[in-house]
Amino acid sequence: MVALDVATLKHAATISRGLAMDAVTACKSGHLGLPLGCADVGAALFGSLLRYNPDDANWINRDRFVLSAGHGSMFLYSWLHLSGFKVSLQDVKEFRKLHSITPGHPEFGETEGVEATTGPLGTGISSAVGIAVASKLSEAKFNTTHKIFDNKVVVLAGDGCMQEGVSHEACSFAAHEGLDNLIVIYDANEVTLDAMASKTQSENTGLRFQAYGWDVVTVDGHDIQAFANAYEFAASNLNSKPKLIIIKTVIGFGIKEVQGTNKAHGEAGVKFVVESRKALGLPDELFYVSEEVKKFFTNHKASLKAKYDAWVSTYNAWKSANPGLATLLEDAVNKRIPSADDLLSKIPVFADAPTIATRKAGELVLQPLAKALPLLVSGSADLHGSTLNYIKEVGDFSKTNRSGRNLYFGIREFGMGCIVNGIGYHGIWRPSGATFFTFSDFLRPAFRLAALAKLPIFHIFTHDSIGVGEDGPTHQPVETLSAVRAIPNCDVIRPADPEETAAAFVGAIENLTGPTLLVLSRQNLPYLSSIPVETRRKGTLRGGYIAVQESAPLDTILISCGSELQHAIEAAKVLGPSTRVVSLPSFKRFDEQPKEYRDSVLPHSARKRVAIEAAATQSWYKYVGLDGKVVGIDRFGMSGPGNQVMAALGITADAVVAAARSL
Repeated sequence: MVALDVATLKHAATISRGLAMDAVTACKSGHLGLPLGCADVGAALFGSLLRYNPDDANWINRDRFVLSAGHGSMFLYSWLHLSGFKVSLQDVKEFRKLHSITPGHPEFGETEGVEATTGPLGTGISSAVGIAVASKLSEAKFNTTHKIFDNKVVVLAGDGCMQEGVSHEACSFAAHEGLDNLIVIYDANEVTLDAMASKTQSENTGLRFQAYGWDVVTVDGHDIQAFANAYEFAASNLNSKPKLIIIKTVIGFGIKEVQGTNKAHGEAGVKFVVESRKALGLPDELFYVSEEVKKFFTNHKASLKAKYDAWVSTYNAWKSANPGLATLLEDAVNKRIPSADDLLSKIPVFADAPTIATRKAGELVLQPLAKALPLLVSGSADLHGSTLNYIKEVGDFSKTNRSGRNLYFGIREFGMGCIVNGIGYHGIWRPSGATFFTFSDFLRPAFRLAALAKLPIFHIFTHDSIGVGEDGPTHQPVETLSAVRAIPNCDVIRPADPEETAAAFVGAIENLTGPTLLVLSRQNLPYLSSIPVETRRKGTLRGGYIAVQESAPLDTILISCGSELQHAIEAAKVLGPSTRVVSLPSFKRFDEQPKEYRDSVLPHSARKRVAIEAAATQSWYKYVGLDGKVVGIDRFGMSGPGNQVMAALGITADAVVAAARSL
């Protein structure tokens, strides 16, 4: 049995409830249900069970707590404040206010102690699976006779998270991979937003998780001692099974008028807060924190610091004994990577002008990069044989091989996206996923969150257009490029040949402030030998460059990327020496270049512009302008051989020539 000061922890839970009531009341919005219902569990976690150091919030061996039910953010903010993180009482008072560090849903990088951006239900628990994977990878890579990694990944999730399909994908994966460092606390309060949970669910969630291969236990979520005992058993039982602790709680506990009903979920209880605070024994002072609780957490912080200091001693001994590993780890933590030039030098120039698909070029590029970057991991949604992103000679991650750097996600695209994000949140490994580009729709919410959270992850999306051919319009992405290019802080790179592909992969590694999507062809493409290798590689890293320089006064600019750049080059030969061809593989990178560079590539004086891409046309108009034209596809594709489908839908050099001559 865990030794606890239950009385003080119960009092701390009451203080936490008061902070949540006051914050939600002050801003007239938010969610009271979870912060009130789970306060006792919060007291046990932050007051006893979790291992952390508020003075080193990014300590690499801290327990990672993820609030998957992100709408209950005042739960997290209240406990971060009470336990000594850099979340002041004023920050709590500014809950949901503009520019505060206590936004409506937790945002990674904005608030110390927030381990993942959560709110879209199911994504937090699924990202936590990725954090658990990264923790296992780190144990295998860095632990020696000195153990510097042994942390737990702890999640608080609700019925909404459990209903979302992505949690099924990720939790099945977690059990299959034996992630026994993962502890999920399921707040089974039997309530969803619209109604009682029984309105929309009738399955036995515990039995479902047991069927996956999880250990499952159910406790009273208001019994601090019982919960702590269940947690300690889960944390100590390294049996290759993740753990689910089902806590039975009363949502909105403390506001008798709404507690235990769906009305408690949001701010409906605010009108009853004054009397509820009195009933809980809180004084009239708002945002009240008692001296007893302050003293308790001051002492607890000192106890945590002693454990942290012991770890630091172990780490320093490990560092002295393992200088190479220490450099690798500290470079990863501090986001130090080789320069783009250095990485490009690892990738041999493609000899003999190969006519290969850019997905095949990607396979050849990935191998030397993986050797140069030992913390690079890659995975695919059951498509390694098609996406060609398997890293050779490094093994497969599994419950029996934690050193493997290839992840088999199965047919779980959204789960893959969230797990990749979780590895990114962990902060040491550089993860990537892969599937067909049309299936990127399944995981778009994941890389949207990666863009918001500024995670340095990337995905390899192959089969990028109607060039897929015979599989037909279900597998031919048309609108997808425009859709993903619209996501802020998301770099989409669509290379035209092997040399551009080399730079695209380096660009993905170079990008430390958001996700990169590498969009690659299924079909073979010509090697663009008329363009110097250096021009293709360096130009791709800048997002765009002059692929064919006009030899007479400039009259027309043809713009393209990926498999259609070849058509622009062929069209320029017909249109004559006053025609320039611009390769534009990354809109985001090009738009971030200095104005002088952008103007040198696309001068304002040249108004006759034609873009061609085997996709929807809308994203190109900012480059061709009102006077230009776009050759593209604003309809779904067709089933048939890829080259025939391209011709039938007008993706040809002749179409570019006709469009240019019509201007």
